[in-house]
Amino acid sequence: METINAAMKEWLHQIGVADGYMVLLMKVSAVIGILVLTYILNMICRKIVIPAIRKVTIKTDSVWDDHILSDDVLKGVCRLITPIVITTMIPLVLFDMPSVLTFVLKLCWIYITIMAVRLICAFISSLYAISSEHEKYRNHSLKGFYQMIKLVVICIGAIIIISTLIDKDPIAILTGLGAGTAILMLVFQDTIKSFVAGIQLTANDMLRPGDWITMPKYGADGDVIEVTLTTVKVRNWDKTITTVPPYALINDSFQNWRGMFDIGGRRVKRSINIDMHTVRFCTEEEMAKFRQQPWMEGFEQTGKEEVNLYIFRHYLNYYLSHHPKVNKEMTMLVRQLQPTAEGLPIELYFFSADTAWLCYEHLQGEVFDHVLATLHTFDLKVFQNPTGLDLQRIRS
Repeated sequence: METINAAMKEWLHQIGVADGYMVLLMKVSAVIGILVLTYILNMICRKIVIPAIRKVTIKTDSVWDDHILSDDVLKGVCRLITPIVITTMIPLVLFDMPSVLTFVLKLCWIYITIMAVRLICAFISSLYAISSEHEKYRNHSLKGFYQMIKLVVICIGAIIIISTLIDKDPIAILTGLGAGTAILMLVFQDTIKSFVAGIQLTANDMLRPGDWITMPKYGADGDVIEVTLTTVKVRNWDKTITTVPPYALINDSFQNWRGMFDIGGRRVKRSINIDMHTVRFCTEEEMAKFRQQPWMEGFEQTGKEEVNLYIFRHYLNYYLSHHPKVNKEMTMLVRQLQPTAEGLPIELYFFSADTAWLCYEHLQGEVFDHVLATLHTFDLKVFQNPTGLDLQRIRS
């Protein structure tokens, strides 16, 4: 450094600079030289080093290095070069100007802290991207956890910046914050409750992105699209977005339809009302005709005379057990319910083999279309309240 100073003095003497301005010009020249050096290093990193690293990561088969060495992370490293070089070299120039040196170093340390926080946050985002693509953690709501880590990093960075500005130990600032803990908890109570709720949701595997949940209190009925530190976003079937706080999912009840998709069957539970006036014993001719049908296989005779409704229920059991879209591994039954003033309800209880909503509705409609169309074969009728047309026929 002394050799460089001597050479600069000699050069300034040769160009006719007075001794009174020589020291100032030397310091300005040194500062400019440091800035030019940092600029050159920054450009080398951005234009040469980063593209070279990207070419290497693209050629590898693994995916994790694409996230760990992403553009945000590499650019964050480049942003640290300038303040680090200045912090290292500026004391050699401003050693006889302590007040200016202290001010410049404070600015550099604040800038280093900010860039370090951004770099760590970018690295955390890369870890989240890796975990989101991992088979084991893909269906877990980890975004809130990573957001909490970022929040802690930002808080630590803010404390370091404050300590740098007021020349205090960060530990002393943390000790002072202890008195304001109650106020901080009051201000961030929703964030804290949401974070704790997010941990419970993840630990107990209660909620995953992609789950279909129903929560009437908040008007949520659709797929979970995002789980963050403070919100759970649900895309409803009408394409609207409902935002629910995570702690509400813990405090209140909600229905998760994931089990239905995992087990591979969606329940159909629907009934039709039979007009009880049409329930009667079958004649011998009708029984002879029925016995010729393949669906009478396995029919258990209950007596000398069989009721048409009993045979109809037997037929429905046969129909469901041979339907290709009905899940044969799950509960399947046709049963009578309590008679009402609207007739005798016959309930069909079974599960579809396809849990997709469209296929489910098609199957449900197909089955009950067939049920209504075959009622006349057993001389049964559906009960329905009289309409205006019925009353007109009575008058006529």
